[in-house]
Amino acid sequence: MNPGVTLRGVRFAVPPKVLTNFDLEKIVDTTDEWIRTRTGIEERHVLNAGESSSDLGVQAADELLRDLAVDKSTIDALIVATATPEMLFPSTACIVAHKLGLGGIPSFDFSAACSGFLYGLNIAKGFIESGQYKNVLLICVESLSKIVDWKDRSTCVLFGDGAGAALLSATGDDRRIRSILIGADGQYQEYLYVPLGGTIAMSGRDVFQVACRKMTEAAQTVIERAGLTMDDISLVVPHQANTRIINQVAKLLRLPEEKMFVNIQRYGNTSAASIPIAYREAELAGRILPGDTILFVAFGGGFTWGAAVVKV
Repeated sequence: MNPGVTLRGVRFAVPPKVLTNFDLEKIVDTTDEWIRTRTGIEERHVLNAGESSSDLGVQAADELLRDLAVDKSTIDALIVATATPEMLFPSTACIVAHKLGLGGIPSFDFSAACSGFLYGLNIAKGFIESGQYKNVLLICVESLSKIVDWKDRSTCVLFGDGAGAALLSATGDDRRIRSILIGADGQYQEYLYVPLGGTIAMSGRDVFQVACRKMTEAAQTVIERAGLTMDDISLVVPHQANTRIINQVAKLLRLPEEKMFVNIQRYGNTSAASIPIAYREAELAGRILPGDTILFVAFGGGFTWGAAVVKV
């Protein structure tokens, strides 16, 4: 019988520099009211020139391993979800592994854009269930401020930088990933993309329509696969892309909006890092307690999507 896979903990890190909507008013033709009413965002954290996104990943991982009292020698593999690697090679994972003192273990990057956390859970789950590894460290890190056009008011207001770290381990109890789904469809690629050497390009209306549909379908599927109903879900932690998307998904799932955890107002869209950041903030706010059943759901460029039901 395959072992179960438990989410042992999540921590996050963001750069100290905060860029508010009022700061953006001085950079591009926009207003605080315009940004808040259309996105729900009030501020975001951004890296300064010379600051490293890999250091954010290390900071989040160090805090996680320290708080969980994990011996680094027990980490079997490191995977990094990022759409903004520090360089083409070596991978950000190799850089982070070295900084963490985890040299020698398999370490690699993958890109699923904003669905990176869900893809990472699925990869780690497969590694552990196969018996190949017992403990997998997943880091989701993004430096989106480096790939936005600061003259494009439709996109530059949306994104922030940050990192989240999660530890996945084999378990024999019922606190585990109950069901998970990931998917992708490249036919929508022209709606949200970054050409090599370029900046983020997006068709907001098209992204909204497809995102709401795919996130809703993915959420419904994983809940059904887990043998549960929406009433069994303690809290939904969605990708923090836009409050309009989050509210529409809540409506389609027939969930009260208060059952959807939202913290986009403080961080903007941090892509792969958004769910781990939101999850940890929900824990700190007392919204997630041991034994709760959490629904994760995300959508990103590709298009990619994913959802998972996890008993924590």
